[in-house]
Amino acid sequence: MNVAFVSNVVYPFVKGGAEKRIHEIGKRLVENGHEVTVYGRHFWDGPELIEQGGMTLQAVAPSAEIYEGERRSITEAIDFSVRLLRPLRTALAERDHDVVVASVFPYFPVLSSRLASIGQDTPLVTTWHEVWRSYWKEYLGYLWPFGAGVEAVTARTPQYPVAISDVTADRLAEIGPDRENIETVPNGIDVKQVRTAPEPADGYDVLFAGRLIEHKNVDVLLSAFDRVVAGRDVRLGIIGDGPETENLQQQADGIDHADQIDFLGFLDDYEDVLGHMRAADVFVSPSTREGFGITFIEAMAADCTVIAADHPNSAASTVIGDHGRLVEPTVDGVAAALNDALTEDDSGADPVARARQYDWDQVAVRAEEVYRRAAVQEW
Repeated sequence: MNVAFVSNVVYPFVKGGAEKRIHEIGKRLVENGHEVTVYGRHFWDGPELIEQGGMTLQAVAPSAEIYEGERRSITEAIDFSVRLLRPLRTALAERDHDVVVASVFPYFPVLSSRLASIGQDTPLVTTWHEVWRSYWKEYLGYLWPFGAGVEAVTARTPQYPVAISDVTADRLAEIGPDRENIETVPNGIDVKQVRTAPEPADGYDVLFAGRLIEHKNVDVLLSAFDRVVAGRDVRLGIIGDGPETENLQQQADGIDHADQIDFLGFLDDYEDVLGHMRAADVFVSPSTREGFGITFIEAMAADCTVIAADHPNSAASTVIGDHGRLVEPTVDGVAAALNDALTEDDSGADPVARARQYDWDQVAVRAEEVYRRAAVQEW
């Protein structure tokens, strides 16, 4: 197959979950004899067309700021989509690609990819990382109907939809394609990289890693931790930053066991994050909105006991199964689970074995199968 990926951001020049997925799947497709082209912005030095890891990177737009403040830039997404249309349509007219795979957020490149394929028989596969629906109200305020409308239009655009979790697939089916027509191909990790990451000289017993935003409920974790660590030589490390950083630091300063909590900020080196996970005993993320939750898998590969929220908008239950602890995202719920995790023997669970199911090698095999079926239109 000749596979085209569409993503305004390209790994490793921009590092995030969606672009990392394309990189990991793409390089394994190349190893299996397929051709891969990634259409993105020109974030790298040198010519617009380069080869990296066996993949062709084609810049169709100059580099640009992806965020405006704390939100993804709508103008950037539209600009990229407009610039993408002509080169992608030319390539499809010349039958350079057997399938186009477009990341859904932002939505406009998906719509542009669909326009480029009009009159052609090249199938469009979409990768849905999340379905926001009512979350648009929180994200855009009074402009939320615009975001929700674009999401709904994208969901109804002719496509071969792939969701990264069953939770995301179920939510997508509520606004677009029939559930039986949505494939699930999860995100993945490099288990070997996690297992060999160097541990820090001074690690933490309990760890959180992620963006410090409201729905991650780090405030709940701080209160729960304060409740259960009295008389225990236990430390909590918070990795990440975001709009809630200042509020959370003020909260931590005011609790009884503030001296047992450290904010590490954003760690530039991914292996530093993995090393902290290896050093920790418990990983806690009571987030109520997770389209997948890659940190759960990373923490399980590091042999942590994972505590996550049991919530309809989180894929945690699907991801960790019975190899972790699912709780109500409340102080009481998290405190009880954290107390149990710090005192009980979880040797009956095997989080590492669970994590191996999400190794990129396994994920890429599934993705290749789905792309092949789309290419021959046997979905």
